Amino acid sequence: MTMKTSKIYPLILCGGSGTRLWPMSREEQPKQFQSIEGKGSMSFFQQTVQRHRGGMFATPIVSVGERHLETASRQLAEIQCKAHIITEPMARNTGPAVLAASIYVAGAEPESVIVVLPSDHVIQGDLNGIVKSMHKAALDGLIVTFGIRPTFAETGYGYIMDGGVFDNYPGLHRVERFIEKPELSIAHSLFETGSAYWASGISMFRADKLVGEYRLHDPATYDAVQISLNDAQPLSGNRGIALSAKGFLKALSLPTEKAIFERTKDIALAPADIKWDDVGAWNSLHSIGRKCENGNVISGDVVMHDTQDSLIRGGDRLIAVVGMTDVIVVDTDDAVLVASKHRSQDVKKIVEKLVLSKRSEVSTHRNQFMEWGTFKAIHTANGVTMNLLTIAPGKQARILGGSNRSHIVTVLSGTVHLKSGAIGMPVHAGSAEMFLSADYALVSNYSDLPAELIEITCEIKPSIQQLPLPAISVGALQQAIGVEDYV
Repeated sequence: MTMKTSKIYPLILCGGSGTRLWPMSREEQPKQFQSIEGKGSMSFFQQTVQRHRGGMFATPIVSVGERHLETASRQLAEIQCKAHIITEPMARNTGPAVLAASIYVAGAEPESVIVVLPSDHVIQGDLNGIVKSMHKAALDGLIVTFGIRPTFAETGYGYIMDGGVFDNYPGLHRVERFIEKPELSIAHSLFETGSAYWASGISMFRADKLVGEYRLHDPATYDAVQISLNDAQPLSGNRGIALSAKGFLKALSLPTEKAIFERTKDIALAPADIKWDDVGAWNSLHSIGRKCENGNVISGDVVMHDTQDSLIRGGDRLIAVVGMTDVIVVDTDDAVLVASKHRSQDVKKIVEKLVLSKRSEVSTHRNQFMEWGTFKAIHTANGVTMNLLTIAPGKQARILGGSNRSHIVTVLSGTVHLKSGAIGMPVHAGSAEMFLSADYALVSNYSDLPAELIEITCEIKPSIQQLPLPAISVGALQQAIGVEDYV
């Protein structure tokens, strides 16, 4: 990794599941990768990358879970942005992810400054101006955490208490103490003091400074993350590195604030005069959205009558709403949410019930983005599944087999090469092939255009004794099934 620069490295953290934004946000396709204003708009992640791009910023570093690598890569490509990607083998909170990136950067240029940015927040205002004004403090060895002046008493955020100004750093304050998410009565008291700030999750420091603090305060996690970096493997396409699980698993699962910020003597607070929202529930998305004259936030194919102060988010079909106030309606390809706007925090309770009943809708959408293209589940019932695959040029998809399953592949457009076991063959548009496999089949697209195909998998049930069937004439059979369909 070559990094000789005096610029600031944005570190985009892509963890979190955002269960309160179900059914849009799911385990495999979480909130940060969903569009903010509906289909066609940028995702939370893309907007964060764009906000801190160019000018004083160097190439961003993206920390993402292994299973979301391809989604992050695709969304970076959509906005034509190159990045250093670091994949985490499992979730260990923000601390180990931030430490891994800091060691990664410090190895090339110890005094480089990193600004840590959650990927799923919505920000309005000049955050970059505040970051620029704090650059010198970070270069001088302070760890700067950015606080938001609260607009109401909130129990869902941590707080930072103002400890007074630094004389030699304009706009920078000392930290008196950190307060974890408080009860409502305490939140009211904090709000009334005028000296408490919401903890935004945004921070800024020299790479070698954070590494040194971990060595001092949590040497076991430092050792674990260093091992995971030493054993890291390069990602395909020169995109970055994949941390090894062996070391990373031993890292203490704590946020950076708890592991380091509350312990270091060099912590500082930068009050940020911006509009900030972590969009933790659907009512937050309504509050920040562009509203029509009736206070509604609308996206997709929506028709309304006598409806006010609501969020209606359509998918691929028409949504009609009549006579409603303060409601949330969200339509996806396999689930619809209807909720009171004032109860949007309780969407997580629906998710908990879905988890208990092992519903697939809690983890995946029917449309999934793969390294080789896209996958859409069309039908699953009675031992039969039907999927639509779009394979990108030069890519190869793997269809899992099994001794109790048969597969039919029908190509809708393009030409693919199908290989099952030792047998390989081209399959052209309009053609179909059936195969049985105890392992898997490879479907390759060697052309310059995407290839679309339908894959049907049938469960092979144990044979049963056949009963004699009555004789029936061909004419009677044609009449029964509709001869005109077969002429």
